[in-house]
Amino acid sequence: MPMSRTGTSQVVSPKKEQSRSTVAFLPRVLVVDDEVVIADTITKILSLNGYAANAAYDGDSALECALLKPPHLLLTDVVLPGINGIELAQTVKRVYPECKVILFSGQASTVDLMATALRAGHRFTLLSKPLPPEELLVQVARHLNPSSEVAATAQLSRGQLPVE
Repeated sequence: MPMSRTGTSQVVSPKKEQSRSTVAFLPRVLVVDDEVVIADTITKILSLNGYAANAAYDGDSALECALLKPPHLLLTDVVLPGINGIELAQTVKRVYPECKVILFSGQASTVDLMATALRAGHRFTLLSKPLPPEELLVQVARHLNPSSEVAATAQLSRGQLPVE
């Protein structure tokens, strides 16, 4: 997978073909985790399911990526090198108020960070690691298009969402 100079990889969905007359809209998702395998796996799952997903491996490079190419959704681990995921989310929301945010973590220390964010007026969704692909896809769809929640849940229950 090609790496950019910011240390991020980009995977573009092969499912969405673009014709000369129309350009398909793919919601941009920035995935951030210092565990490269997790970030790249989530990026691939999202890409295979119709999202333009990019991965970053620390808070500082994620912020740089977000400033260069604003995401529609920020999906970030809470505990990161550099700025943590909550600080990253707060900064991205300040610059791009329409950006949706989902945080995930496998560490108990996250509770204190979430409480601090809540006191500062930020309410974020928090998912626990490991992230089952089906739940990840439902949460992403719910955040990017709240009306798609019913459709995504129905597709999931029929086993129609590819998660490879």
